[in-house]
Amino acid sequence: MCQLLGMNCNTPTDIVFSFEGFRRRAGLTDCHCDGFGIAFFEGKGIRVFRDNQAAHSSPIADCVKQYHIKSLNVIAHIRKATQGEVNIENTHPFIRELWGQNWVFAHNGNLTVYPDLTHSLYHPIGRTDSEAAFCYMMSELKTRFTQKPNENELFTALQEITQSLCQKGTFNFILSNGEWMIAHCTTNLHYLTRKAPFGKAQRIDDDGVIDFNEYAKEGDRVTIITTFPLTKDETWTKMACGGFVFFKEGEKIAEIIGVPTQAIDDGTLGYQKCA
Repeated sequence: MCQLLGMNCNTPTDIVFSFEGFRRRAGLTDCHCDGFGIAFFEGKGIRVFRDNQAAHSSPIADCVKQYHIKSLNVIAHIRKATQGEVNIENTHPFIRELWGQNWVFAHNGNLTVYPDLTHSLYHPIGRTDSEAAFCYMMSELKTRFTQKPNENELFTALQEITQSLCQKGTFNFILSNGEWMIAHCTTNLHYLTRKAPFGKAQRIDDDGVIDFNEYAKEGDRVTIITTFPLTKDETWTKMACGGFVFFKEGEKIAEIIGVPTQAIDDGTLGYQKCA
């Protein structure tokens, strides 16, 4: 299957340290060689790099290292194809417009049954289960809400929609609209938040080392989400099966530990708000 990488923070930050370890898993330390993509939110816009070559050797991936693009939200993906040919149109992350915003989505897993898109407001360009699932999610949201809902309503709706898709197979994903980032885990997703006091970190995939004190300042918060931990000497939190985590400005604002069984008093499907 594929692997995911996301970054959500409260100050524009580059993802080069994490991405350089992550891209080695596309042919050097792992076998996710069927293309890669990375999307950076920049204001209301999106800067996207994609290639159907393996990320570890792609000149386009080299550009990411050279540019040091700073962003509040980034989503990256390295692909091990299970459905669809190895080409650009099947390369994650995928992007759609909803309520006047860009939404970016990347998926790790395999849906054995595609969602019904007969009456969908969005349709896939490529031929992957991932893009079909994303189109279904976006169509369901647009159908339920004619205008952008508040965060509580949005998170609850996403939880309901995700549960229906999870019945069809493995559905790890990262989703962002540039304001916040949500991660859902079926099998493997991990995250950590870096904040003061900052220290050093050593990558797992090539032993690269960084001292975040040289780049970060008091008050900075940077959350990294990835399929498997990227560093040796930091404490990563493994998400529970069926769990959701919501991040905004580098901070965890809500969490669902696992699939809820009943509604809570306010009528939502019930996520735990974080103080």
